[in-house]
Amino acid sequence: MLEALGIQEPAEAVYRLLLERPGCGAKELADGLGRPEPEVREALDRLAELKLVRVDDTSGTAEPLTPDVGFSFLLSRAEAELGRSRRRFEQAGRAVAGILASYGAQPAAGVRHDLVDRITGLDTVRERLEDLAANARTECLSLLAGGAQPPDTMDASRPLDQLALERGVRIRSIYQESFRNDPPTVEYVRWYRDLGGEARTVPVVPLLMVIVDREAALVPVDPRDGRAGALEVRSPGLIHALVVLFERLWESATPFGEAPRRDAHDLSPQERELLLLLGIGCTDDVAARRLGISLRTVRRMSSDLMNRLGARSRFEAGVRAAKEGWL
Repeated sequence: MLEALGIQEPAEAVYRLLLERPGCGAKELADGLGRPEPEVREALDRLAELKLVRVDDTSGTAEPLTPDVGFSFLLSRAEAELGRSRRRFEQAGRAVAGILASYGAQPAAGVRHDLVDRITGLDTVRERLEDLAANARTECLSLLAGGAQPPDTMDASRPLDQLALERGVRIRSIYQESFRNDPPTVEYVRWYRDLGGEARTVPVVPLLMVIVDREAALVPVDPRDGRAGALEVRSPGLIHALVVLFERLWESATPFGEAPRRDAHDLSPQERELLLLLGIGCTDDVAARRLGISLRTVRRMSSDLMNRLGARSRFEAGVRAAKEGWL
């Protein structure tokens, strides 16, 4: 259960028993667990390395340290690693989108052209998306960039989502966290979830994307310009890369209906993302666009974070947060 924190099953079993019997040595713990003594000694070394136990070099006995301190550190470290992984996959997603755009414009010699098709015109893209959704058999995965979703898009999606869910298609969608500020989008997501759909949120969605049955995907030709059209991808290798991107984001996302979990420094995922943007010198305008929130909200959040960090500027707040181990 604690593998995500770097604690494998043998070490977890030793730690739990040590909480019940503090002051035991490796032999007593091995007898109590019915495990080989060398395995228990290795587990104790790992727990000591993680600052969860203290082993007396003279007597060989072990004492558990205060759990809240050790686990707060481990949780904070795990969340930081999740954040780094998410940012790496966001970068990978943007890189894949760029590769797809180049590939769609000028297919390489000797490569099947039907693996990537370019679709031009917003109406044509929407029609193709509706056609894919209407024929989905098992699964639909969506990344929905931006906060509020266009009303006409939600109206068109309702019957398709309902029919798909009634057919037993599993639908999972990742929204940008700022969509919570738009009541019509919140109402739509609540309706969709009540029918059996699944929805989660992240502070930043790297690109718009829909994957159907892990066989076809639609991505924008240019993530910065929706009017440029879309690419329909059917290459198994590219589809696999896009599915991995989705799954990594899904793991770190917040389920709809739950408040975003704050870390050991009382930072929400959105506040962490803002600090990262400030730390690399982004202006308030750029941060607001990236997070899909208003300039006023960014300024309020920045001011609060500056006060908490004792910083005199937004850039200093980002740098100080990194130095203090907040990021």
